[in-house]
Amino acid sequence: MIAICSDHAGYELKSILEGYLEANGLEFEDFGTFSSESCDYPDFAHKCAVAVEEGKCYPGIAMCGSGNGINMTLNKHQGIRAALCWTPELASLARRHNDANVLVLPARFIAPEEAIKILDTFLSTGFEGGRHQRRIEKIPVK
Repeated sequence: MIAICSDHAGYELKSILEGYLEANGLEFEDFGTFSSESCDYPDFAHKCAVAVEEGKCYPGIAMCGSGNGINMTLNKHQGIRAALCWTPELASLARRHNDANVLVLPARFIAPEEAIKILDTFLSTGFEGGRHQRRIEKIPVK
């Protein structure tokens, strides 16, 4: 089960990605927002992060206008390694080298077609481990 969330700026892209996930038989839980009305990204980021931390969902997908605010909020959670990605190459590196468990997209700066490519890369790329595992272990967790 994939966790997904956005604020108002990411709502349209989130809706497109949900349609893509459904069309590809991938289950998800939507943690909001549920409209394009102005709202606060932390309200939805925290719910998404907790679902990933608790193992209820994996991975997570989040978006806001720039991606920065929601990414910062997600990364305040000890079990989250959220990665702001605007190209498939960045998504690949985030998974391979950083074992990112939440993909963050800058909704106002990427086209839906590019977002789908980034999402596909994130979902299909695994963690390499090895020297990268040592680095991940140095990121403090509770």
